[in-house]
Amino acid sequence: MKITNYNLYTVPPRWLFLEIETDEGLVGWGEPVVEGRADVVAAAVHSLSRYFLGQDPLRIEDLWQAMYRTGFYRGGPEVMSAISGIDQALWDIKGKYYNAPVYELLGGRCRDRLRVYSWVGGDRPGDLENGVNALWESGCTAVKMNGTEEMHYIDSYRKIDDVCKRVETIRNLMGMKMDIAVDFHGRVHKSMAKVLAHALEPYHLMFIEEPVLSQNNEALRDIANHTVTPIATGERMFSRWDFKPLFEDGYADIIQPDLSHAGGISEVKKIAVMAEAYDMAVAPHCPLGPIALAACVQLDACTPNVFIQEQSLGIHYNKKGDLLDYLTNPSIFKFKDGFIDIPDGPGLGIEVNKEKVIEAAKVGHAWSNPVWRNYDGTIAEW
Repeated sequence: MKITNYNLYTVPPRWLFLEIETDEGLVGWGEPVVEGRADVVAAAVHSLSRYFLGQDPLRIEDLWQAMYRTGFYRGGPEVMSAISGIDQALWDIKGKYYNAPVYELLGGRCRDRLRVYSWVGGDRPGDLENGVNALWESGCTAVKMNGTEEMHYIDSYRKIDDVCKRVETIRNLMGMKMDIAVDFHGRVHKSMAKVLAHALEPYHLMFIEEPVLSQNNEALRDIANHTVTPIATGERMFSRWDFKPLFEDGYADIIQPDLSHAGGISEVKKIAVMAEAYDMAVAPHCPLGPIALAACVQLDACTPNVFIQEQSLGIHYNKKGDLLDYLTNPSIFKFKDGFIDIPDGPGLGIEVNKEKVIEAAKVGHAWSNPVWRNYDGTIAEW
């Protein structure tokens, strides 16, 4: 079997889909994208196509090594996201070739169902009560919310109080039956992150996420000394080599590699195994589309230290398109009592609606991160 062609589709709200075709008629789908830089990742896929066109798609590890190691300069978000989407599509083909879910090719299931969580609020969290009630009624038992808006290196305690009030709103509404995570989003610098982590302590959070940017992971030592809440990070880390210092330092509790950024199924499985050796949990990052989520679910099904999975249905970014719009079998991601079933279809287990994808690609998107500024005009982290 040989790879004969590939197609890229830029689709709303902010996604990039990859279709890889073979001479035996098998097709694989992947989601190679960096949010806000879909065009750059598409160019990286075109560049990497020299390594996979005409090759046997079943030789996934060899193709991964060729794409990663034959470049003198390695890694980075755009290149690794391109490799990620290609890797996902190759695993989709391989599963279809053997008529088995990907997880069966990675050791088989180690769980019967998978817990998921949803987002509530937005970049500037507003009406939480309606959102939380709606999620609870839909079968969701865990939510994540953005903590802060703009936050300067040293900033007002009023902003700390505002975060606590929003968390308290959910806790008062749901008690302890709803788990809550707070995403600092890398918006908070070390000095204020210590303050915020300590202030959130009474609310018994499931975790705090990315309390500082991953470039500043050395600060996790200080933050860990101000809270017993589990610390999660890793969405902006792109390979096992990026994660290695985090494991060795030991100040994070949960890693969050993104299967569309950190080398795909192949690489994130290796990262998760390394995390298990350091007694760390895994909660794959996935505020993206249905192909990325399907790849996550395949990994989650055969990875024992995964404890929950992010999914983007109804997330505030999903305008002019949502998670289930591009599937012919959308019920596959239906959750009940906070869990989804493990799919048993071949490959990634989803059926992509190609006609819908082609139509959506005619519209495309030009999504980019908003530009935020602090009260004094300086650029703020988004």
